[in-house]
Amino acid sequence: MLRFLRGDLRITLLDAGTLRLDGGAMFGVVPRPLWEKERPPDERNRIRLGMNLLLIEDGSRRILVDTGAGTKWDDKHREIYGLAPRRAEEILAPAGLTPEQVDLVVNTHLHFDHAGGNTTRNERGELVAAFPNAKYLVQRGEVDTARSANERTRASYLEENFEPLLAEGRFELLDGPVRLGAGIELRLAPGHTPHMQVPILATAQGTVAFLADLIPTVSHIPYPYVMGYDLEPLVTLKTKRQLLPVAAREGWILLFEHDADVRAATLEEKDGRLRARPVETGV
Repeated sequence: MLRFLRGDLRITLLDAGTLRLDGGAMFGVVPRPLWEKERPPDERNRIRLGMNLLLIEDGSRRILVDTGAGTKWDDKHREIYGLAPRRAEEILAPAGLTPEQVDLVVNTHLHFDHAGGNTTRNERGELVAAFPNAKYLVQRGEVDTARSANERTRASYLEENFEPLLAEGRFELLDGPVRLGAGIELRLAPGHTPHMQVPILATAQGTVAFLADLIPTVSHIPYPYVMGYDLEPLVTLKTKRQLLPVAAREGWILLFEHDADVRAATLEEKDGRLRARPVETGV
């Protein structure tokens, strides 16, 4: 657990477990001899990734951003993805919370490793909300993308993670950027999916950004390091070029959803390149 106190906001990174994905897919056009120096692959060319979730507490609400892969997996798919996921109760326990105490769940997008923990199965095997008292937020366009999945995207969008909640009316569908309260903004960050959203937290001590799959690990900070999974890689590049120089200039703390080692960093520009400086603050 990594925790920051930023003015009126308590910001916590929680651990939802790990998974393994193909290293080539994670780094797109970047040659293996470059990325494997930082992310050594296993014998199946998979690299180890974290699933870090963001908890925001503003004094009146507990907001959880993304829910990890969840635990509804069969043995075959656990093995394919090297999944070691955690239950909602396990994820929240270090913060002293239970799933019933989460007020709002924000999905950056609906891929299985970000929204798989939205739902769980009860003792009768029925799909139910994993956070029973929470409202869920996602961009309307992301739902449209998930529902129109094709041969390339179908494996990432699993209906069991969102359709039961849509049918129940638990989702509030957003149409563009919104403010969730003082200092809490959901900003569009397209590229990985056309309607991905990321939280940007503005505090008196500076800005904190949870980057989801725009920059999934600290190794993806260089502009060309764009995932093969991205639906619109050139849009990802444009989004990175808009966000990263501002983050470096203003000293933002960047939080990485899929980095199991460096979970938070600031940026500095050196020799014309952006470099990460890991942030150790936490409890």
